Amino acid sequence: MLIKTGWLRYLWRSRRNQMLRQFVRMAQFHRTPFETILENIFGVTEVYHARFTFPIVASTALRNPHIVRMIFRSPHEIACHGFKHVNYRYLSQKEQEIDIKRGIFAFRSMKIPIHGFRAPYNAYTERTPRILENYHLLWDGGIGYVPEFSRRKNFFRIRINDNESSFICIPLCRWSDDRMIDACGLDNHRMAKILTRAILKTAENHGVVMFDLHPIRIGQSKYIDVLRRVLAYGMEHDGWFPTVTEAVNQWKSQGKWKDDTSFCCLLTGDIDNFRLMDYSLRLI
Repeated sequence: MLIKTGWLRYLWRSRRNQMLRQFVRMAQFHRTPFETILENIFGVTEVYHARFTFPIVASTALRNPHIVRMIFRSPHEIACHGFKHVNYRYLSQKEQEIDIKRGIFAFRSMKIPIHGFRAPYNAYTERTPRILENYHLLWDGGIGYVPEFSRRKNFFRIRINDNESSFICIPLCRWSDDRMIDACGLDNHRMAKILTRAILKTAENHGVVMFDLHPIRIGQSKYIDVLRRVLAYGMEHDGWFPTVTEAVNQWKSQGKWKDDTSFCCLLTGDIDNFRLMDYSLRLI
């Protein structure tokens, strides 16, 4: 399917040097087994009674069912991150729909309920939301990355064919861990400062903030303290750290956060590779 699009041509012509550097970086990260990465995250979140939501690429999930089951048996949530990790801006409407449908149905075949979606690279076209409407999802976690939406402080819906979307959208903080680590080379102190500042602004508005903290990075022993600092700060400021589905259901039914907490912080972490081989297979 993907070879018929401009996606692979774009990667080769425009990003092949970046891809090589990223592959080397991923090889370094994968020196830590992914099971250990998840155990690091589970250990920290358990202390603070916090929950993660993991949008996972379905083709990767199918190749690693034992790790997916490890997440599924935990108190955390799994969402759909498409079937292949490909930028939807380089796919036709039909190709997008095939990828979304295959992703959702793959998780259903694994008996894993899916309530939410995030497109790879947070990349959407005007057609993507129309496709999502067909699958009765509760929420989308990537549309809120657009600058005009990322500055919002609460859940919102978008217009689709002159109607409001059936699914809830969530403002997504633009300071992801890959931006902070890979692009900016920030240390733990500066990363924690950026994220806690976002929490403070959210608490002042009694709103919601969502972070994208990829497990392959934030779960490393080198960076796990950032997550610990964020959770400690959030709890000090009367925050609630549920799964995305729990937060959306609470807001839809009550119009406020659980136990009247000051704000809601959603920890999400995209997973498109459990092994270095998974990362290589993204191009196939």
